[in-house]
Amino acid sequence: MLISLLLSSFLTFVELNCENLFDTNHDVGKEDSEFLPDGVRHWTKTRYWGKLNRIGQEIISCSDNIPDLVALVEVENDSVVHQLTRRSLLRNAGYEYLMTTSSDVRGLDVALLYQPTSFRPICYEYISLPAMKGMRPTRDILYVQGRVFTGDTLHVYVVHAPSRYGGEKETRPYRMKVAELISQSVKVNHQKNVIVTGDFNDYVEDASLRFLENASLVNVTKHALGRCGEAKGTYRYQGEWHSLDHFFCSQPMAVRVDTTYINDDAFLLDDDRQYGGKRPLRSFIGRRFQLGFSDHLPLIVRFCF
Repeated sequence: MLISLLLSSFLTFVELNCENLFDTNHDVGKEDSEFLPDGVRHWTKTRYWGKLNRIGQEIISCSDNIPDLVALVEVENDSVVHQLTRRSLLRNAGYEYLMTTSSDVRGLDVALLYQPTSFRPICYEYISLPAMKGMRPTRDILYVQGRVFTGDTLHVYVVHAPSRYGGEKETRPYRMKVAELISQSVKVNHQKNVIVTGDFNDYVEDASLRFLENASLVNVTKHALGRCGEAKGTYRYQGEWHSLDHFFCSQPMAVRVDTTYINDDAFLLDDDRQYGGKRPLRSFIGRRFQLGFSDHLPLIVRFCF
């Protein structure tokens, strides 16, 4: 009976770029003034708490059951993630979390939410990018080692690679460095069950992602599509669907993948009046606020144990 239960057990992992999930308080030394009540975006507590609840709603909608693991990108600080997991629609979901406290100029970080019944952390660390010419201080990589319900040890990396601001070619070395650091960590520590996820700010054909594939990591979401048939990627730019969000796995984890998909439920989408079709329902169009979620859609992988 135990063997049968283990063979039919699943672990659901969601990755989501939250699109500027800032609180309404200024963090000293950070460039977050536009997301303050008196800032250009008039980021009030009403707007902030509404955003928290919508992110919670978005996470819950990703699967029939509460996702076991959730990698979040573009969250400002511990207070934001604490309020998301303790005081929003997620307050009864039972999530614990780990997150970075990096030197990003705007104060943005990454976080990993986890269900303690599904995943128990053993240790974690931050992997910082070394200073590089022309690169502004950016997000650390969050590395978490933990055990799942079967007793298997997972090695999870949550990434928000440097953006393309300033030009794709000019900023490419920064994203390549992220890929190199991850590959080095996996190799040096002889890790077996590896999951790397987040916003890589690169597409499947770009150099940093090809580097990870050449380092024996499999892009298991390369062909992920919207489960409702609308989205052809997690992000839409000038009318074209692409994915900046990805899941890379070591071979032992890649063979455990049961399904991959993008959550493109109708309530997460907006009419694209300029190019036609649908696009993610984001919080701001320019500086005009709307009751949206994010400019990225959630990416989901279900693993079978």
